[in-house]
This record gives sequence, structure tokens and C-alpha cells, in this order.
Amino acid sequence: MSRESLEREIVVEATPSEVWGKLIDLPTVAAWLPFLHSITEQERLSCYEGVLEDRVGPFSLKADLLITVVELDEPKSIAIKAVGEDRQVRSRITIDAAVHLHDQGNGSTEVRISGTYEVTGKVATLGAGLIRSKARKMVEQFCISAEEGLI
Repeated sequence: MSRESLEREIVVEATPSEVWGKLIDLPTVAAWLPFLHSITEQERLSCYEGVLEDRVGPFSLKADLLITVVELDEPKSIAIKAVGEDRQVRSRITIDAAVHLHDQGNGSTEVRISGTYEVTGKVATLGAGLIRSKARKMVEQFCISAEEGLI
């Protein structure tokens, strides 16, 4: 099993309402997650489906994800839980993530991104270090894309 928590903070030159509008726009956020494909909205701000697809060392991971909004405080915060399984490599993925917005009072917003992920099964057993490295890169890539996209 591979489990880790990650946290990042970015400050963007936009008001919280401007940030929130982009944060809940599915095509915008999907563009920040190049490893997540075929995202569909089942119920707005409640339930989504997607496919996590990426390479982790010698493994090609492809997991259908069910993504549910578990906490919503418009326009301040949103938390999601994503659960999926790659049956080919017999691995399960669970992601808990949250985004909190804090008005800086000067037309800028602090965006706090936090979450945990857990990977179990064959991939986790054989490549825990690779998974940690890949997860850090994914989060960093998301933060860079979000920071650019939220301006």
C-alpha cells in the first residue's frame, strides 16, 4: 500500500468569486489534469466520472474513477473523493482532495490545495517510490496549471 498526504498553497491575482467560477468549471479543471481523461458530469457539483490514465514506471495504469463531491461551501471550498480500480494490474486508487479559497483583501486569493491518495495492489507493492514521485509531480503540475489558469 502506498499512501501520502500532499498540500500546496498558491496566491492568484483574482477575486475569490473569479477563482470559484473557474474552479467549478469542468472543462477548465479537466485541462489542469492531463492524466484524467473522459471526464463526464453525472450531476453538477455532486458526481462525475473519469478515467485516470498514466504510466508509473513499467506499469500503465488505467482506472475508471467515480468522483463525488463530499463537501461544498460555495464559494469558499470544495472537497472530493475519487475511487477507482485498474483491473489489469489489480490496483485500487483512492483520492481525497480539497480546495479552500481565502480572500487576501487586495484583489487576490490564496488557494489552498490539500489531499491524500492511497494506491493498493500490485502497483503499490512493486513501485511505492515511483508512485510517490509521480503523485508529487501530478500535484505540482496541477498547481502550476491552476495558477496559470486562475489569473
